[in-house]
Amino acid sequence: MAALYEGYTLCGFAPLQNTSNIAIQGVELYGDVDHVLVTDSLRSATVYKVSDQKPLGSWTVKQGQTITGPVVFNTQNQEYVVVTDDKVVRTWKGDDVNIDKAFKATVSADVFRLLSTPGFEPVVVFRHGAVRFLNSLLAAPQQPIEKVLSEEEVIRWTNIINADQQLVVLFTTEQRGEHCLYVQKFNPNTLVKHVFENEPEFSTPLSFSATCRGSNIHLISLYSNGSVYESVLPLRTSSTGAEGAQKLPRSVCLSLPVGEGQVTSAAAVVLDEAHVAVVGFPHPSAGANKDYLCIWNIHFQTLQASKEMPGGLFTQLWCYGGKLYVPHGKTLSVIPFECRKSSLAAAMGRLKQSRQSESQSCALVSSWTTQPHGDITKTQETRISTKQVNAPNVKGTSSALTVDQLTERIKTGTLEAVQVVVGEFICRASQTDLQLAAGRIALELVSRSQTDGNFYPNSAFLQLLKTQYLCHSVCPGMLLLALEKKDFDLCQIAFQLFPDIPEAITCAYLKAILSTPDSEIDSVNLDVDSVMFMKVLTQTGCPSEEKGYQQNGFYPSTPEDSGSQTPSKPQRDPLHLDMKCPVGLHKSTLLNDVVQTPYSDILLLPHLKDLTVPHVILFLQYLQFLYLRYSHEAGIQIQALRSPSMAQIVEWVCLLLDAHFTVLVMAPEAKSLVSDLHNFVRSQVKLYAELDKIEGSLQMLKKDKQSEDSGVYSIKVIELF
Repeated sequence: MAALYEGYTLCGFAPLQNTSNIAIQGVELYGDVDHVLVTDSLRSATVYKVSDQKPLGSWTVKQGQTITGPVVFNTQNQEYVVVTDDKVVRTWKGDDVNIDKAFKATVSADVFRLLSTPGFEPVVVFRHGAVRFLNSLLAAPQQPIEKVLSEEEVIRWTNIINADQQLVVLFTTEQRGEHCLYVQKFNPNTLVKHVFENEPEFSTPLSFSATCRGSNIHLISLYSNGSVYESVLPLRTSSTGAEGAQKLPRSVCLSLPVGEGQVTSAAAVVLDEAHVAVVGFPHPSAGANKDYLCIWNIHFQTLQASKEMPGGLFTQLWCYGGKLYVPHGKTLSVIPFECRKSSLAAAMGRLKQSRQSESQSCALVSSWTTQPHGDITKTQETRISTKQVNAPNVKGTSSALTVDQLTERIKTGTLEAVQVVVGEFICRASQTDLQLAAGRIALELVSRSQTDGNFYPNSAFLQLLKTQYLCHSVCPGMLLLALEKKDFDLCQIAFQLFPDIPEAITCAYLKAILSTPDSEIDSVNLDVDSVMFMKVLTQTGCPSEEKGYQQNGFYPSTPEDSGSQTPSKPQRDPLHLDMKCPVGLHKSTLLNDVVQTPYSDILLLPHLKDLTVPHVILFLQYLQFLYLRYSHEAGIQIQALRSPSMAQIVEWVCLLLDAHFTVLVMAPEAKSLVSDLHNFVRSQVKLYAELDKIEGSLQMLKKDKQSEDSGVYSIKVIELF
């Protein structure tokens, strides 16, 4: 999961008048991640301390001169380096006030870009593809510079990578619609040319981003048709470049929504191996004329986080130290972000179950469409198929509809007709088309349902969920609509399948469940497996009591019973309570889904405070019931595909107590509940203390074990207690 946090303005700028997609020339690191060098579009460069939003120094070239590339910082000699008027290289120290009086050298060819990375000497990339280290160039500024590229070949993008303490320079070129990638290495000095495959429908690459992971360079390329490709280039290769251009291997890792207009400029930057930040492409759920910064998961192809950027976005984006630098309007904003390593298995249940049936390791999945829990998917498909409307076939709907035609029918068709055409479109569309269209169809259905109170296509929503191509970020209004309609069946499926449900929606769903009477929820058609799990768990009579088990700190029998020949009936454990579920069967099933929903503690706590005291007490009583029942039946395996774990139950108890502790202490009706939880926790602490003693004794036993070659026979008596 990924999150975008509240941003702040680092500085303002005046964008160039003759371009619409370039705000500033560059944002470069200055020593560490908390200091950056910002080069404006014409004549000045400024050092900022990011955490304080303070300028530490600024330099401007005189009138008539132009900075033709971002200023970089040479960490080896603590100097700034800039190129002015394409050929003049200038260097200066931080205490130099006038940049024009600093050292300067005129080179013999036009410079395209200065590249720098901390710990290494800066590199100069010339406009015709030649590459030089800065010191060797300044030692002989008028040295001849070879032409690597042809006359019509133009560099579009360049970057430098520290790959296992070896510098690698990458740059892409364009010539008559053909795009190439050049890889320049220095030890040994080799230059390898790769040719991009031609994209159909006149699509062109708009942005590139490269990172080094392990022994490979991963290049991400963003195209105007929304396709995001990944190319993996090995660092160690025997190629010298003499055999000519090579085909660049690539694979599609993400398909972005294009919207109605043609995308002509956009930017993407890799955040980690699973996430990429994008500007320039429309938000799949936002209206027209709105610009968003989005973080997408390229493994599951889902939108993880988004933030509206007012004033209009430029197609520029930088990432340093967990912060995104985004120019928009007339300001450069810093947006902190967080990317958590996740898998679909973790997103579906958040915590791994401790039962043997679910302890098997789940294989990594490569996309959102691949599910490790095949049984869960099959169960959901069975449920959804039984809910589909068997409406008669409508004449004319059997022909293949485009997405645009389908959305028009959704706007004007009757409820029954809309559900039929949506079902037929899902059955006939290819997996690729359906993956792109599912979100748009869901948005159109939600939009009409919000304006027409008599229109609520439950069956169509369920069929779209069956495709596995929906998530909350693609259609955020669907869950809110389902909560408004109290469609707990749809909500349960969504909470079991969606990995990106916001904490506010989770708390709203929890509040709806707790405030709805049991009699109303009992009529809802829920997941049979989850209901059967709760039915078994709430059966009267505890097997552990009948067999006289002593588990998890519970002692159901009295000492006097051990002396009698006929065992007497075990006395009631004071911690046992009545073991009766405080809510109905179906309500408890829905609460289990809430307990298993992924969340962030920091984001969830403020929304939990909105729950009323009766709702908090009721939910705590149910969690206590689960806790006690799990403890008493530790030796019994209750088979279920989805059931809350002990750790998840404890986490929710802690969250509720943290959010409402002051109120619960003051509420008389909560006194006994808090006291019971305290007594139970105290008994568990005593149990685990005894288990620690046993563990220590077993470790000592292992250390005292005699070696096999010893011929001495001995008996040791170890007293555990």
